[in-house]
Amino acid sequence: MNEALIKIGQRAQTAADQVALLDTTTKNQALVAMADALEAHQKDIVNANKADLANAVDMPKKFTDRLMVDQQRITDMANGLRAIANLADPTARIDRGWINADRLQILQRRVPLGVIGIIFEARPNVTVDATGLTFKSGNAVILRGGKEAIRTNTTLADVLRSALEEQGLPADAVQLIRDTSHELAQEMMNLTDYIDVLIPRGGQGLIQRVVKTATVPVIETGAGNCHVYIDKDADLKMATDITVNAKVQRPSVCNAAEKLLIHQDVAAKYLRIIAQALIDHGVQLRGDDRTRAIVPQIQAATTEDWDTEYNDLIMAVKVVDSLDDAIHHINHHSTHHSEVIITDNIERGRAFQQRINSACVYVNASTRFTDGGVFGFGAEIGISTQKLHARGPMGLDQLTTIKYEITGNGQVRH
Repeated sequence: MNEALIKIGQRAQTAADQVALLDTTTKNQALVAMADALEAHQKDIVNANKADLANAVDMPKKFTDRLMVDQQRITDMANGLRAIANLADPTARIDRGWINADRLQILQRRVPLGVIGIIFEARPNVTVDATGLTFKSGNAVILRGGKEAIRTNTTLADVLRSALEEQGLPADAVQLIRDTSHELAQEMMNLTDYIDVLIPRGGQGLIQRVVKTATVPVIETGAGNCHVYIDKDADLKMATDITVNAKVQRPSVCNAAEKLLIHQDVAAKYLRIIAQALIDHGVQLRGDDRTRAIVPQIQAATTEDWDTEYNDLIMAVKVVDSLDDAIHHINHHSTHHSEVIITDNIERGRAFQQRINSACVYVNASTRFTDGGVFGFGAEIGISTQKLHARGPMGLDQLTTIKYEITGNGQVRH
């Protein structure tokens, strides 16, 4: 095992023990100090990001969009930290308490997870969001980003660590691994003595690699093969507006829609209009035979298309026979992230929400709303697509666990 990585883990454990004991006021003051420091060092951060972008000239636009950090995005990061400071501290509360038949007082208390490892790709905002959420919830974080953003991430981490030091708090609550090799990432996935949970942030390839190879417990996040289903009772304008927004507003993120399903009863009327609206926004459409019979210029979809997260201006389209057909297709092909039905029929909308096996299920609203900030969690550390421990946008509560504190007066069990 890499000695430098072990030392990072040891320092993180020490910091986690210290942060877990901090009161809410101290943590909130530190978060505000980190936000102020980001804004004070905007020039340094932007210059570091320009250097990263200069090395990413051959990367696709969807990649550089996630990588780019400008003054507005720094302001957004800082405001995200301030928003977290204004949220309730989950570790300051007792979930419930009772006295059992043996007259033992039992308290169920919310406590930090400990040391959280984050492996992520070219998303520098993760450095800040993860720091804010883990710190407020009483944890320490070890960050390992991709080589494409190493200068930006290093500068951000240095600014955040300095702000903690100036507050007299452990800077090692935030540590960035600066060796971006795959070998070190693999060792981090097996750092079971020091990391309590690992959260991957990025594309499906990264997430599945971590899930399949890590020995540290993993919370699976991120991959978003999200669907829009247009029911036979959908309003055409609403269907068009939501579909375009879900696909086009920011196609590189995990809550962008990748697939469009449309009921056969309205396909002939609606599909030409919706397809043209998407094409007007630069979307490349791929469809099944029934779709192409209505809009011949759409490319033929392959079997792989139904399981692909594009993160780009590409969308696959399928005509379905019924609500049951749509639900079966989505449950079979989705990554269980976010799905939407557009319908004026309350019963079918409710049935869709009950039967779809995804973290977030919408009626008549864009998948783009799946976001910790939008849900009122402040920033988010990821969108969990699994069922154990956490599901959906992960905020402060999802970075804690429970502990039982039992107090007696001499009881022994017979």
